[in-house]
Order: sequence, then C-alpha cells, then structure tokens
Amino acid sequence: MKNGIGGSYGTEGVVRESVSDTIPYRVAMFDLDGTLAASKSDISPATAHMLCALLSAIDVCIISGGRLEQFDAQVLGHLGRFCDLERLHLMPTCGTRYLRWNGGAWIEIYFEKLSSGEKNRACQVLRNGAEKLGLWTNDTWGPALEDRGSQVTYSALGQGAPDNAKSAWDPDNSKKEALRKFAAERLPDLEVKSGGSTSIDVTRRGIDKAYGATKLMLALRLTEREILFFGDRLDPGGNDYPIKAMGIDCIEVHGWEDTISNVTKALGELVSSGFSSQSEFGRAPTDNVPPRP
Repeated sequence: MKNGIGGSYGTEGVVRESVSDTIPYRVAMFDLDGTLAASKSDISPATAHMLCALLSAIDVCIISGGRLEQFDAQVLGHLGRFCDLERLHLMPTCGTRYLRWNGGAWIEIYFEKLSSGEKNRACQVLRNGAEKLGLWTNDTWGPALEDRGSQVTYSALGQGAPDNAKSAWDPDNSKKEALRKFAAERLPDLEVKSGGSTSIDVTRRGIDKAYGATKLMLALRLTEREILFFGDRLDPGGNDYPIKAMGIDCIEVHGWEDTISNVTKALGELVSSGFSSQSEFGRAPTDNVPPRP
C-alpha cells in the first residue's frame, strides 16, 4: 500500500491540500446501485478497471441493499485476473452479510438472518402500509416484496423496474418516508429504513450500513479516518447516511461516471498506478472470471 495519496475529499467534498500529515486511506468503500452502476445493471468496463486499479493498492468494500446474487451479476462477473480479490469485501443487504475471498472461494464472515416470523411480519406490515397509503399496485416489474434472508425489501414498482420509472415515482421521497414511518411504528423491534429510490428495507434492529462499516473496521483494524466512502444517498434518511454519521469521509456521487471522476480526483495516484500495472488497460478484464459466490 502506498503511504501517500494525492489530494482527497473530506466529508463535505473539500479537497485536502496535503495528506502527508494525515492517516492515508486504507479502504475505498462504495455503494452499488446509483454509484458503481445504474440500478440492477452491470458495471461498465471503465468501472471494472477502476476497481481493479484500486484493489492493486488498497482494500475495497462494496456495501449495498441488494442481494449477493446482484453483486455476482453486476460486479463479480466483470472482474478478471487483474483484480486482487483478497482485498475485496462484499457486504450485501446493507451490511447484514459479509463475505471475503480466501483460498479460491468466497467465505462468509457473518450473516445476520431474520427469523421466519420476523420476515412474515415485515412483509405483512409493508403490504398493509402500502395499501393504506395508496402505494400498492399489481402492475409492477416483478415482485414488490422480496425476502433477502437478512433483509425484507419492498420495491413499490417491482424489483426489475427501469431507472426512469423509479426516478419519477417519488422525487421528494415523501411516499417512501410515509411508508417507512408506518412500518417503523408497527415493527419497533426491527430496523426500518429507506432503501433505493422506490424501496424500504427491513433488517434486524440496529443493523444498517454503519453496522457493516463497523464490522469492516474491526476486521481490518481501521479507524474512521482510514475509509473513504462513495454513495448516492448521503442525505439524512438516505441509506448511505449512517456511514456519514459515523464520521467517515464521504463523497456524494450521481451515477458511475461521476464516481469514476471523483475517485480519480480523490485517489488519483492509486488509480493511475493500478492502471499502469495492467497490460490490457482500455479493455474490460472479463476473462478468468472468479467463481460464483
């Protein structure tokens, strides 16, 4: 790992003039949908290169509300032999699950599963709330309710809704907040939080992205100052906000192109050194795909 990084962004997006007298970032942490890729979409070749470049120098963590299967389809299937997977940390379903690459396979560090009773109650409350608030519809792109093992997710337009429909559904987040409040009042023993642009997530009490970040810090013996997080929902109430509230440096981004731009600005020395070590820079490293988790 390099002991010095070029200019980097702090929590409010202010460029540090120098990091020579500060602790260097040891981990780049990313949200997935809206940050590394469009919702439920594959990462771009440029994003794959960026991740591989970072992994050649520091640890990378991806934390998202999506299932492990989404990580597989959207990210892992597009990384190749250039990536140091032992430095990659996967935290699906908002950090309720944590996997690391070891000995040629993905090893589960923890999986904070909901009980059958908790999942049934969450599904019932979310559906009742959506119906009472006039949000429930049978005209969706796939199922509206999904059991993700350690998380129950309600997606108002269905799991496969296109980005344009999602963006237009609740631009001020008032619909989601009304449903979140309804469900939280009726599920006091569980954590109810806003997810993506159309979704509400329910997990075990006290488990959110801050929980995952804390577990990562313990595993790698990190402090908050050694992590730089990139996400698209850092507003209060957004599912990335708990990480910002911890005091971790954060950069708010809007789409994968913006993420690459901000990573280049914040961690440019690491990215450029990683790219220069890849003999096939300019082409997506899609061969020798790692085994499915």
